[in-house]
Amino acid sequence: MVTAQVAVSMLPIGVRCIRVHWRSFAVERHGDCLVTMDPRQEDLRQRLGRLGFDDVRFAAVDAPVGQGLRPWLEAGMQGTMHWMERSADKRLSPELVLPGAKSMIVLGVSYWSDRFPPAHAAPTKPVWARYALHEDYHDTIKPALVAAGRALESVFGVGPADYRYYVDTGPVLERAWAARAGVGFTGKNAMLISRRHGNWLLLAGILTRIEFTPDEPIRRGQEPGTIGLLCGKCTRCLDACPTNAFPAPGVVDARRCISYQTIENKGVIPRSLRAGIGQRIFGCDVCLEVCPWNRFAREGRRLLLAARHDLGSLTLPELLAMTPERFAEVFRRTPIKRLKLTGLLRNACIVAGNSGDSSHLPQLVSLASTHASALVRAHAVWAVRKLGGDPLLLDVRTRETNPIVLAEFKD
Repeated sequence: MVTAQVAVSMLPIGVRCIRVHWRSFAVERHGDCLVTMDPRQEDLRQRLGRLGFDDVRFAAVDAPVGQGLRPWLEAGMQGTMHWMERSADKRLSPELVLPGAKSMIVLGVSYWSDRFPPAHAAPTKPVWARYALHEDYHDTIKPALVAAGRALESVFGVGPADYRYYVDTGPVLERAWAARAGVGFTGKNAMLISRRHGNWLLLAGILTRIEFTPDEPIRRGQEPGTIGLLCGKCTRCLDACPTNAFPAPGVVDARRCISYQTIENKGVIPRSLRAGIGQRIFGCDVCLEVCPWNRFAREGRRLLLAARHDLGSLTLPELLAMTPERFAEVFRRTPIKRLKLTGLLRNACIVAGNSGDSSHLPQLVSLASTHASALVRAHAVWAVRKLGGDPLLLDVRTRETNPIVLAEFKD
């Protein structure tokens, strides 16, 4: 091993990266530094790739990420996502999640596909976020994470207590670690942008006590958390947001974000934001779709995804007529199940009100009159009024007693 180190150290400083295999190890030059590489790390990378992950990279957890989290929370931009506050310490300190943690394995799954056209291609249909047109990725990716854990145990001889895996569910700042590992960079839309996958990566992570050699970030020598590292002067994402949810580049005020309002908000959607929601029934991809980096996106292998192309063909009348039984049948195993029927009908009423199509009035009046949920009745009243159907609501207004519904009768 000594001979290999001496040989590499004699190379010119300008040589960026040299790997010399010597028995069971390798040596790399990163800038002016020699790094001993365990080939088991590359073996693991290949194994995880074969499981279906489109990107596999490693980050050291010896320096903090997510410095903007606390100011964001203090400004209240998390809205009702109170778990963000409760888990803030763990998100900022991996040691609190896994004592003795040394590395984060960052895993990416591309969900880009030409089979899912952008929202503007079908302006009269309800619009779903692209990821939602699949079975729930939390469920389909998790078995691969279980297998990844077994691979970690097999290759490095560790036990289950030496790692924790998460797929967008635990106290882990996946995007920040992905930027640290060089999977991509943080765009002005606050999303991770990959030079190979554009804005269309689902992220998972494995926090482990194994000390891996970290992969380099996108641009060496610059803080990987830098906002808009490769955005240049482009502000398309900021300019395109229908509800002005970006108070600054890289900062999303969730309270104004369509994705938050149509998914995470379980109550009344502010009237001032409803027109901006347009035809979006679940989530929003606007700030992703307009990004120029998407022109380099390549379709992933999709081994860990199960497409649900049928969801995109659902019409607004079908959604407005949903029963609990039909909802359970159609949206079983999809992320839309999180909304429950009440949330879906609430969103559908907003889409109907924005459609300008008075043919939806009979269904909307029925919901405003008879639905058991005051939340649904309130948004149905708004939609009827938006479509010019005030005279159809006379009986509703006379019988209604719930304050959140009555508030929708006020101009």
